[in-house]
Amino acid sequence: MQKTHGLWGRRAIFDPFYGAPVILVVVADKTVPTHVYDGSLVMGNLMNAAESLGLANIWIHRAREEFDSDFGKQFLKELGIEGEYEGIGHVALGYAADGAVRPAAPRKENVFWCR
Repeated sequence: MQKTHGLWGRRAIFDPFYGAPVILVVVADKTVPTHVYDGSLVMGNLMNAAESLGLANIWIHRAREEFDSDFGKQFLKELGIEGEYEGIGHVALGYAADGAVRPAAPRKENVFWCR
């Protein structure tokens, strides 16, 4: 019988990071009132920068749950990060399996610009 991973609710063999060679994690100081917004902006800028370098990337959720757990708190402590931090997200980075660089998606029709 395979165990399920506590954060993902799936079998232990499930890889939530798609086999990416690099995982970056963004955590934010909970004492800052705008920490979720600030951390989300970091995630977006990080992903845009990666894309500009030809790196495939994806935002992986569950960082909040991970760093609220005893495992996550211990991990931060081992890294020398102390205080009240909330996990904002993981960014999985790597080159696309097929090596292709995807063009930007077309703009959605329901987005309106005001001048």
